[in-house]
Amino acid sequence: MTTAPALPVTGVRAHARITAAPDGRGGTALPLRSGEGPFAVRRTRSADPSRARVTLVGAMSAPLGGDRLAIETRVRAGAALRVDGSAATLALPGRTADPAHWDVWLQVGEGGLLHWLPEPLISVCGSELRQRIRAELAPGARLVLRDEQVLGRAGEGPGRLTSRLTVRYAGRPLLDQQLDFGPGAPGWDDGAVLGGHRAVGQLLVVDPGLGDEPEQSRLLGETAAVTPLAGPGVLVTAVAQDALRLRRVLDEALTFTSW
Repeated sequence: MTTAPALPVTGVRAHARITAAPDGRGGTALPLRSGEGPFAVRRTRSADPSRARVTLVGAMSAPLGGDRLAIETRVRAGAALRVDGSAATLALPGRTADPAHWDVWLQVGEGGLLHWLPEPLISVCGSELRQRIRAELAPGARLVLRDEQVLGRAGEGPGRLTSRLTVRYAGRPLLDQQLDFGPGAPGWDDGAVLGGHRAVGQLLVVDPGLGDEPEQSRLLGETAAVTPLAGPGVLVTAVAQDALRLRRVLDEALTFTSW
C-alpha cells in the first residue's frame, strides 16, 4: 500500500485593511474596513465625534509559528482615526519551526491624524516572531504610536522577538529602530539593555508643531527617556517589570509633556 506524502506544515496567511476618509460633515468615515483569519475589525464608539475609532478583536489565536499576518491602515488627508485593541496579542509556538511574521503598514495623508494604540504583544516561551511596523507620513500629518512588548508570561521565559519600527515624514527618514530580545539575541538582558526588566515599550509622537519648540533629551523617572528626533517628532522609550507598570509610564509621558 502506498502512503500519501505528508503535506508541508504552513501557517495562516491573513490581511486586515482599514481606510479612513473625511465624511464631508466634519467627521471621519471608514470606506474600507476588512479583516480575515485572526483579524476582526470593529468600528467602536469614539469619545471625539470628529474622529473614527476602530478596535482590533482577535478572532483566533495568532500569531503562531509560520503565520504571516499584515495590517494596512490608510488615513486620507484631513481624516482622523484611532485604532486600538481589545486584548493583548500572544506570539505562540506553532507546528512549524518557522518564525511568525507580523507586518503593520501605516499611511497618513496631509493634515491627517492617526492614533495607533494596540494592546501589548506578549512573547511566549518557545515562540519566534518578527514584527515590522512601517509608517509613511505626508507633510502636516500627525501620528501617536504606542508599541509595547512583554517578554514571557508570568513565571516563564520569553520567546525570540525581533521588532523593527521605520517612519518616514515628507519623504525623509525620521526613525529606523530595531529591537531584538530573547534566546539567541546578543546582550538583550544586560544592564545596558533591559537589565532584568520584562516589559519594554516606546511612544512615538509626530506633530509638525514640535518643530516650533524642539524637545530636549531627558529622563522620565528611573526607567524612561525622551529622545527628540531629527524632524517633527519625539520618542519615549521605557522599560518596566510588567505590562501594567509600563503602560503607566507611557501614559504619564503623554500627560506630563507638552504634546
